[in-house]
Order: sequence, then structure tokens, then C-alpha cells
Amino acid sequence: MKSHKLLTGAGIGALMFGMSTAAFADNWRYAHEEYEGDVQDVFAQEFKRYVEENSDHSVQVYRFGELGESDDIMEQTQNGILQFVNQSPGFTGSLIPEAQIFFIPYLMPTDMEQVLEFFDESKAINEMFPELYAEQGLELLQMYPEGEMVVTADEPITSPEDFENKKIRTMTNPLLAETYNAFGATPTPLPWGEVYGGLQTGIIDGQENPIFWIESGGLYEVSPHLTFTSHGWFTTAMMANQDFFEGLSDEDKELVREASEAAYDHTIDHIQGLAEESLAKIQEASDEVTVTRLDDEQIQVFKERAPQVEEEFIEMTGERGKELLEQFKADLDAVTEDAE
Repeated sequence: MKSHKLLTGAGIGALMFGMSTAAFADNWRYAHEEYEGDVQDVFAQEFKRYVEENSDHSVQVYRFGELGESDDIMEQTQNGILQFVNQSPGFTGSLIPEAQIFFIPYLMPTDMEQVLEFFDESKAINEMFPELYAEQGLELLQMYPEGEMVVTADEPITSPEDFENKKIRTMTNPLLAETYNAFGATPTPLPWGEVYGGLQTGIIDGQENPIFWIESGGLYEVSPHLTFTSHGWFTTAMMANQDFFEGLSDEDKELVREASEAAYDHTIDHIQGLAEESLAKIQEASDEVTVTRLDDEQIQVFKERAPQVEEEFIEMTGERGKELLEQFKADLDAVTEDAE
């Protein structure tokens, strides 16, 4: 499970079986990036439940490692081997550079109600992103947040100086690397399957993820110092192969949309309080864990480094990225004003 190509003989056999039955029954294949019971799995299982309870179709869900890492399952979806995929913009960014906008630090609010309102109401999310995904043969069905990003390291982090000489694992995402450059660290791209071992052996000194993933993946065991920097949220997207989706009947298209809406609502309920529960589990499991929450003054020092990441985003994405960023900020301003 720690190599780049994880499509084992058993995995290939299972996938080919699913493909062979597709000719006789509508067995839809759906892969995501996480483990059993994690947020993407909660979403996928609710999608599966809704489809199977409201039609004769079935949905076969593949979790992390069963068909490969994130780039593998995206390739399989674009090739039509999979019908549905869940992939975070951290990996989609190489395919859709504009999706890296979620890695501009301190762009998103930290209040969960504001974050959820943004995803519900944002023109950037609901109108602009579907067009970008469609250009890559993907039907974007949902974007949703999973949790606030938390940094783990071999010692507590309270300032950019603490990041100096720290090799921080990043997804294979140029803008996320720029974020950690701005923070003073040495960004080190690494596939997820190599992160635990990399932390254990000192190949990397830290990484970032939502707290439920830090707990689920046991990262606190080898990277025990947790820092809440308030710099962003982990976001993911659920999409379909566009040729497959466009070939569905109107009834099935509506079924898929309704199932994705039901999965979204169910998942948003699931993440309420999830971070607190996961942190409590971590603290109960390990006496070595420390938790550092940056105060406003400490956060401000990091915020002052964010503009260089915005500039890099615009340089990477051009005029379209600039327009998306402007709409993103307008949508966020509307959410903030509603909260006042």
C-alpha cells in the first residue's frame, strides 16, 4: 500500500469483474482517496445507499490503495474504467491548475458555519468550477470541506522561524509547495502511501492534514506535535466521467444528482464535531502529543506571507485564475458580511 502503483492482481481482478457485470447490470464503480469510515468513505457509502435504495443500480466503492493512489484513480476515471471518483484539489491541481486556489493560505475562514455557507452559495464553487472540470472530461457533482488543516511536526511550530530547515511533506501540488516556502519550510512532495514511513525515518519532519486523517492514519504516532495554524481547510470533490454521465437517461442523471446531494448533506452532518472527537482520541492514545493553537498575533505573522502565494497562483493560472480568485473573494466577503 506504500508504492505508487497499487493496482494488485486482486484489485485488477475485482475491477475486471465489475466491468464484466456492467454489460448486464448497471454496476457503477466509485473510488476515493481515504480509508474505511473516513469522510470520503462516509460520502461514498451514502451515495451508494441512496442509489441502491432508489433504483436497480448498484455502486461498488473502492477505498485508498485498492486501485492505486490519487493519480491512478483519476486516470481510470478519465479513461472510463471508473464512473465516479473523489479527489482533492491537492492532486487535481496538476490537471486543473485553478483548483489549487484552496491552497492559498488564509483565504478561507476558520468558522465552520461560514465555510459551509460558502460552499452552498459560492458562484466560484457552483458555476465556475464545473466548467473547469468539464474541460477535462469530468462532471463535477459536489465540492465539500472535510476539516481544518493541522500541521504535525517533530516539535511545536509557533512562527516561520520554527519552520526553518523543516522538510514538510506536501501533496504533489506546486502551490502548496509555495505556501510552505512562504512559511519558511522546505516543501517535500510525497505520495500519501510514503508519509508515515517518511515521518518515522526522518525523511520528512512534518506534514499537514485535517485532524480526523491524522488520527485515522496514526500520523500522531510518528509526528506528535500538532499545530493549529488556521491557514486553510481540506477540500475535496466528487465527480463522474463526463461521457458516462452524459450517456445516462434523464432519470438516472437526476438520480445521480440527488444521490450526491444526499451524500453531501449526510457528510456535512458527519463532520460536525469530528475534529474535536478525533483530537480527543489522539490525546487519549498518546502522552507524547502536544497541541499548539496559534494566537492572533502569531497568525498575523503567517498571514503577512500569504500574498506571495496569491501572486504565484495568478502566475500559474493566468487570467482565468485571476477571475476565479476575484470571485472567490467576493463570495467569501458575502459570507462574512452575512455573519456580521
